[in-house]
Amino acid sequence: MTQRLNYFQQSPELSRKLIELGTMFQKTTIEPHIRELVEIRTSQLNGCGFCVDMHIKMAKIHGERELRLHHLAVWRESTLFSPRERAALAWAEVLTHIPAHGVPDDIYERVRTQYSEKELSDLTFLVGTINSWNRLNVAFRTVPGSSDKAFGLDKANLE
Repeated sequence: MTQRLNYFQQSPELSRKLIELGTMFQKTTIEPHIRELVEIRTSQLNGCGFCVDMHIKMAKIHGERELRLHHLAVWRESTLFSPRERAALAWAEVLTHIPAHGVPDDIYERVRTQYSEKELSDLTFLVGTINSWNRLNVAFRTVPGSSDKAFGLDKANLE
């Protein structure tokens, strides 16, 4: 499968703004490892190979355990995730595949027990942002690993 077009070249200002938004998450109180878990899980749900590849490599570079990465697809059954991580993953899933009747109260309440209002707002922006990246990369078939050198992901030592 080949890439359809390079949206960075076609829409450079919009691409830069989405990158800027993405870098702002480093200044939030959402822990880096939770951000990576959310980005990987959301990308899995959306079938975005480019983003799954990228965020797994980023997580490995930042010290995430390999077994936890393997367990992400089955996080509900796994004992490797904290209540805070589970709440973030549930929130990411429900916002990625919004039910016909909106976000259920039980999921909202579960997330609210783990996150402050500010954190929940930031987490929601994170989910929205990774969903945007997923849609761009799926639409234009961005090749997984094609930006490894540019993003320093070759340091993950994954092939």
